[in-house]
Amino acid sequence: MGQMMNARDAICASMADCYVTMDGERYHLMQAISLEAKMEKTKQEVPILGKTGKGNKAVGWKGTGKATFHYNTSVFREVLYQFKEKGEDLYFDIQVTNEDPSSSVGRQTIVLKDCNLNGGVLAKFDANAEYLEEELEFTFEDWEMPERFTALAGM
Repeated sequence: MGQMMNARDAICASMADCYVTMDGERYHLMQAISLEAKMEKTKQEVPILGKTGKGNKAVGWKGTGKATFHYNTSVFREVLYQFKEKGEDLYFDIQVTNEDPSSSVGRQTIVLKDCNLNGGVLAKFDANAEYLEEELEFTFEDWEMPERFTALAGM
């Protein structure tokens, strides 16, 4: 049997940092509860002579994401308001770093470039809730990975 992963190398889900840079301002989004960004490849079917099935060729990609925040910042509503009032759509960057000091894999940083909101919550309340949160969906045009996790021993 090969080498196994140590439990301490699983990344603690809350050990992360999230920053947003928009309009020259950098915000530490300590209000973030969760964020997930995905890259989906765009594929075309390719007919191949002599095969009964078609192949699949990647021809592009699309970046999408969603995030949940405590409902205690107006930063994103301000972006929506600016679009409503002036027709100016604001693009911004989101930087996410995962780093669990007990893990031997170190840290990973992903920067989502040219993010753009799909919409957002303008106002809300919930007399039954313990606290308020909001979800945002967005797209992004590019991404970078300036820091990568270290491969686990035996991988």
